[in-house]
Amino acid sequence: MQILKVLTRVYLNPADLDDAIAFYENLFTEKCWLWFQYSEMELEFAGVGSILLIAGSAEVLSPFKSTQATFLVDSLNEFREELALQGAVILAEPNKVPTGANMRAMHPDGTIIEYVEFA
Repeated sequence: MQILKVLTRVYLNPADLDDAIAFYENLFTEKCWLWFQYSEMELEFAGVGSILLIAGSAEVLSPFKSTQATFLVDSLNEFREELALQGAVILAEPNKVPTGANMRAMHPDGTIIEYVEFA
């Protein structure tokens, strides 16, 4: 059971996504390692370095903005069990998403984190 990467979430308008990707590619001196559209949710995602860009309308982004970070993990099920034992509240049970599976949990300190296991 391991956290493989911690991603800082940046929420933005879809019209600004390409410029944001270019900015973070220059800042990190790395190319974008993730890009996909999640059509069902009307969202676009891009990853550069440790930044996860999430693009959508203000209305679509609203329910996601309480989530402060994304943790990429090696075993979503193991983390779900451990989080429950540690007093975290599972806000969204494991669910299939375009990259694999995710869930959201509120840690005992109130921080809301998305956990993702890539397929």
